[in-house]
Amino acid sequence: MYLTVYPNSVNSKHIQQAVQVLEKGGLLIYPTDTVYAIGCLSTQQQALKKLAKIKAVKLEKANFSFLFEDISGLSQYVKPMDNATFRLLNRLLPGPYTFILPAHPRIPKPFNKRKALGIRITAHPVLQELLPLLSAPLITTSLHDEDQIKGYTTDPEEIYEKWESEIDVMLACGAGGNTPSTVVDLTGGEAVILREGKGTFPL
Repeated sequence: MYLTVYPNSVNSKHIQQAVQVLEKGGLLIYPTDTVYAIGCLSTQQQALKKLAKIKAVKLEKANFSFLFEDISGLSQYVKPMDNATFRLLNRLLPGPYTFILPAHPRIPKPFNKRKALGIRITAHPVLQELLPLLSAPLITTSLHDEDQIKGYTTDPEEIYEKWESEIDVMLACGAGGNTPSTVVDLTGGEAVILREGKGTFPL
C-alpha cells in the first residue's frame, strides 16, 4: 500500500492506516528528516525478525535504533542521564542525529541484553503525527541503496518499487534526503562521533 502524505497537511486517515498496520505487526517505510527509513513496532517480535532478515543481520546484533516521539519517552529504555547529556539532547533533538546511550537494564526482549541503544527523535512532521498514536517506539533503520556511490535512493516511487514485496505500507512524502543522521556515542562519558552525517556536531 502506497500512501502519499504532505508535510504541511498530513492526511490523518493515512496516518491511522499506518498505525493499524504497525500495531498488527506490519512493516512501514516512512520519511525522516534525513533519509527514508523502514521500521516496525519494537514490541512486535515477528516484525522485528522480518526486519532483521531484510537487512541480512541477526536481530540480537542488529544496529537498529529506537525512534521516539520526544525525550520524555527515553526513560524506560536508557539509563538515567546526567545533566550535561540531558542538556545536549534537549538542545539538538528533534533533529538529524542518532545518539548511542547506555541501555536501561529492564528494556523488553529481544533488546534486553544490549548494553547500549541508538535513539532518534526526528523533526519530520509526518512522524510527529504518527509516533504519538503508537503503543511503543518504532524500531528504525535507514534504507541503503545497493549502489554505494548513490548511497540512498531519494525517489519514493523508486523506493516502493524495490521494497513493495517486503513491506505492508509506505508513507511517501516527496523526495527524501541522501545524507544520513550524524551518529554520536555518549556511552563513555565524552561524545564520540561514529558517523558524520546531516547533523552538525559539535555546534
